[in-house]
Amino acid sequence: MLEVKGLCKTFPAPKTKKGAPIKEKDPREQGKLFHAVQDLNFESVAGEILGLLGMNGAGKTTTLRMLATAIKPSSGTALLDGVDITQNPIEVRKRIGFLSGSTGLYGRLTASEMVAYYGKLNGINGDVLDNRMNELFAMLEMESFRDKRCDALSTGMKQKVSIARTLIHDPQVIFFDEPTSGLDVLSSRTIVNFIKTCREKGKTVIFSTHFMSEVRRLCDRVVLIHQGKVYFTGTVEEMKTQSGEEDLEEAFLKLVGGEDHA
Repeated sequence: MLEVKGLCKTFPAPKTKKGAPIKEKDPREQGKLFHAVQDLNFESVAGEILGLLGMNGAGKTTTLRMLATAIKPSSGTALLDGVDITQNPIEVRKRIGFLSGSTGLYGRLTASEMVAYYGKLNGINGDVLDNRMNELFAMLEMESFRDKRCDALSTGMKQKVSIARTLIHDPQVIFFDEPTSGLDVLSSRTIVNFIKTCREKGKTVIFSTHFMSEVRRLCDRVVLIHQGKVYFTGTVEEMKTQSGEEDLEEAFLKLVGGEDHA
């Protein structure tokens, strides 16, 4: 189970360059600080896909990076099966998989070598590693390019390699940060089906997206984040009911304050 409690993150406010056009000030910028994430509270349980829904810049990636212990919260915390992400980040990392927006693969390694390398980093070797790799490569439809170097792979293939290395140690909690962004239809479908399989296996899946079609297909519940704050938590149907809108895009706009946020 994941429990997020009062999670906040601030950064130094961006400085305006001389001669740059004047932009409307983001309300999160206060004095010398930019409040990227402000007092987030939500939870997720095993066997559930929880969608972090929001526009670009809403604070989704910053939230996931804090939960994955890649950056430290400014205040607040989260508990993963009772383990505090700020007090025991090493133990948390053993239990999670985090797919970021950047693949960051070593181009000279093959897909198999890349995934095996991360498996060994997580203490997996021998037949256990081979069996785990075979399982993931079959599920992600990677067999045809497992021996190709990463710098020769398409965007969709690279994303599959990234997912395989993220999950090679069979984590219980998985964070996906917009995993289908920039992919073609077939690659997106494979990854969406794979995420469903994670739920069927009882994993806790936190899934960041701004695509409403993926929300409809995947999410058991959603947390709607806008300008660093939670605006709604509940099921897709509850989101429609609370907003009074049947269309998810219209429901989203209604809940974050109307067309002025489009």
